[in-house]
Order: sequence, then C-alpha cells, then structure tokens
Amino acid sequence: MKLVYAIIRNENEDDVTAALMQDRFVVTRLSTTGGFLRKGNTTLMIALEDSDVERCIELIKAQCGRRQQITVNMPYLSGSSLMNYSSMPTNVEIGGATIMIVPLERFEKY
Repeated sequence: MKLVYAIIRNENEDDVTAALMQDRFVVTRLSTTGGFLRKGNTTLMIALEDSDVERCIELIKAQCGRRQQITVNMPYLSGSSLMNYSSMPTNVEIGGATIMIVPLERFEKY
C-alpha cells in the first residue's frame, strides 16, 4: 500500500476531491499554507493500493492545471524592525500539485 500526499491550491480542492471520490478513493483533507506566495493550500492524504497510484496521479493532474499570475509580495518583517523595502510585481507559475508517495504499512477505517 501507498500513502499519497498531494498539496494543491485551495481553488482546485473541490474539483480534485470530487474526481478522486468519484473514482472511489478515500481522501482526507488538511488545510495548509504555502511558502513563497503564503497562500492557503490543501494537502490531501490518499491511502491506496500500489496498482492505483498512477490512476490517482492522473486524476490530480487533470484537475490542477498550471497558469501564470502576477503577484506583489510584501517582505516579511520580524519584530518591530521597520525598513524601507520596495516591492516589485513578480510573475509566478501557480496551480499544479506537489505529490509525494510513501509506503504505508497498515490502513484501517472504522
């Protein structure tokens, strides 16, 4: 068995979860926060048989298309230090998914 961790944007959560559940995958959702953009993400945990891993990945890929977005990130200021920073718009690629697959020794559902 395997455990798939899929980190997706909140905007894709409903579509990805619906597609996985329609294909009878068991999905657990966790709210997480991303690094660079500091935006909300959803981390999905999916326990499945080894033979279902590729099908699961394809369903996630189909719902999480990549696209470009212009963003302005304010620098992180720690404590009370106030410094004069200028921020420039940055073109970043968003969407897609980060998928990690780890061995799962045991899975029980009650």
